[in-house]
Amino acid sequence: MDPIEPETPEIQPTQPEAPHTEAQLETSSEVEPVPAAVEPLETRILLRILLGPEGLRAGWSVLLFVVLFFILASLVGFVFLRLNLIDTKAHFTANQALFGELAPFLAMVAAAAIVALIERRRGNFLAYNLTGPRRSLHFLEGLAAGFASLSALIGALAWGGWLHFGPVALSGAQIFKYAGLWGIAFLLVGCVEEGMFRCYLQFTLTRGINFWWALAIVGAICLKLFLHHGKGNGVRGIYIIALLGLVPCLLLYLKKVEGSNFWQAAWVSSTFFGVVHTGNNGENWFGILAVGVIGFVFVVSIRVTGSAWWAIGCHAAWDWAETYFYGAADSGNVATGHYLTTTPAGPALWSGGADGPEGSVLVFGVMLLLLVLLIVLYGRKKPVGVTAATTELAAE
Repeated sequence: MDPIEPETPEIQPTQPEAPHTEAQLETSSEVEPVPAAVEPLETRILLRILLGPEGLRAGWSVLLFVVLFFILASLVGFVFLRLNLIDTKAHFTANQALFGELAPFLAMVAAAAIVALIERRRGNFLAYNLTGPRRSLHFLEGLAAGFASLSALIGALAWGGWLHFGPVALSGAQIFKYAGLWGIAFLLVGCVEEGMFRCYLQFTLTRGINFWWALAIVGAICLKLFLHHGKGNGVRGIYIIALLGLVPCLLLYLKKVEGSNFWQAAWVSSTFFGVVHTGNNGENWFGILAVGVIGFVFVVSIRVTGSAWWAIGCHAAWDWAETYFYGAADSGNVATGHYLTTTPAGPALWSGGADGPEGSVLVFGVMLLLLVLLIVLYGRKKPVGVTAATTELAAE
């Protein structure tokens, strides 16, 4: 038998490929990427206006904070009025001062917490110059510095014959009662004023200001005061504050000094600090100028200590010593329930007149001593996280 030949598989002829069209050749040679969603031009412009490298731009942040603060302060104030905790006709009493400052304090904390949440900041509102090393110690040292410096001013006025001591106004349990009430009230004052100007405003302006913005803001403040107030109620002190900051800030800008935005912000915040005090009774231009200068000293304390706690303690103790302990006028107001009694004597330039010790020319010597004290005690140390410029936004 013949061997069986294995079947050879039938090979099918290859079908010729259809010729490619020109369009098919172009698409086969490269893969087209899927087009990404492009935001509308209007949206991109709006985002660029609202957001910067650090999130919400500083100007919008300040505007949002101010709006929230006034809304919340009005609501809390209304509640306090309905509960008879605030009497608009009452004189400068401890209860009036305590609840009168508690309303803006609560509003400030709530507004700062909301803005900090929007800005996604670590530590919430404490991120606004309230973190840093040795906070409790700095607060206590600030308390001691505030009481000592005001006492030095009172002593200088008494030594020169520009202030006279009267009888002790309180006795027994009232001494401790009013000491505590005024202590809480002025602690709230320190927290509110330092929280507004040295914490939130100084921090936020530092991350978003330059010389030209600072000049524009300070110039607008001075123009508004000139058009509406002229030279009255101490506003000349604001003009001097503006001029004192102009040359140093300009030189920092021209020399391109690193971190100069901190000092541009200090110029603006100190000017604003003086402006809000022009509404006080009995203010003179010396007193307003002193407010601006002490505001700058408190800014320096943030720079050298790393937080605003020293400033809060110093501010609270200064006001407490002036108003309660020595019974002197504070921005033209004499408190009900003060311990000692003092009255000004002689020319207002030296005594401060109705403005109180803060309106005396001698106050500038005391502030200079405070500034030197800050630099000597803390200036050689390098605090952590002193400015907003070195603080990063938290990405959650």
